[in-house]
Amino acid sequence: MHRFLVALALLLSALPAYTVRAADTTSGDKKKVVFLAGGKSHGFGAHDHLAGCTLLANKLKEAKPAYETVVVAEGWPSDEKVLDGADAIVIYCDGGKNHLALPHVDKLDELSNKGVGIGCVHYAVEVPTENGRPWLKWMGGYFETFYSVNPHWTANFDAMPSHAVANGVKPFTANDEWYYNMRFRNDMKGVTPILSAVPPDVARQGKDDAHGGNEHVRAAIGKNQKEHVLWVSENEGGSRGFGTTGGHVHWNWANDQWRKVVLNSIVWIAKGEVPKNGVETKTPTLDEMLANHDEPIPANFDRDAIAKRMAEMNK
Repeated sequence: MHRFLVALALLLSALPAYTVRAADTTSGDKKKVVFLAGGKSHGFGAHDHLAGCTLLANKLKEAKPAYETVVVAEGWPSDEKVLDGADAIVIYCDGGKNHLALPHVDKLDELSNKGVGIGCVHYAVEVPTENGRPWLKWMGGYFETFYSVNPHWTANFDAMPSHAVANGVKPFTANDEWYYNMRFRNDMKGVTPILSAVPPDVARQGKDDAHGGNEHVRAAIGKNQKEHVLWVSENEGGSRGFGTTGGHVHWNWANDQWRKVVLNSIVWIAKGEVPKNGVETKTPTLDEMLANHDEPIPANFDRDAIAKRMAEMNK
């Protein structure tokens, strides 16, 4: 017996060595993400809900082929069965009193309580103050009228936090309607800012109204105070959420860093694996950016100018 074991050991030592590789968890990372796109809004090139949702869904599928992505056009699904099995729901629509989710808060709350992630993009972060509590619960913050503001300004995102949603995201600059001074949970409980930047003081000087300006915003003039325009939340009960105030300008989805951080957010709230380098996708072509708009392409649309603008975003 001893001679047999010695011979076996010698035989095994003569065999070539092989490296055992870890399983490819990314390809097995199966999730279902449902995008709820609002209808027509600000005209071609702004608040392009269907075009934006479809682009994000296609790019998510490009990076995560095992994911199921569903885009529901023009509001809440007529058949709620489309939400069955969802790991995340992303809402991109006009907000305020006409927010597509307001009549369906109970359903979204039921899903969130089951662990489904909820994310809102741009105007979808705004609901009437009396309806804000569910948004605080689902994603940690929302646009509160007469407190938050919505100026257009160029944000310089010069630093990223240590968080999976920031994986692979490099500093970048983008001009958009970056709402800020969100109403967050007390003490930012469970909330992590991801994109933060300092608005110019002129953006704090809007006239007093529901969206333009208020004493809370003006109090930060001259203080070089950073404002959070994309954040994520970990919620009681185990669900996750995110909100971002950018997304007014459709062409900004061609910015590789902006698109990546939003895709990272979607994967994270679905409790998927955010790759070390983030959710990497190819820069959309102009034709991809022009697809699925609610509004027809204007006759005077300057393809060359937009193509140049898209190219400059990623220099």
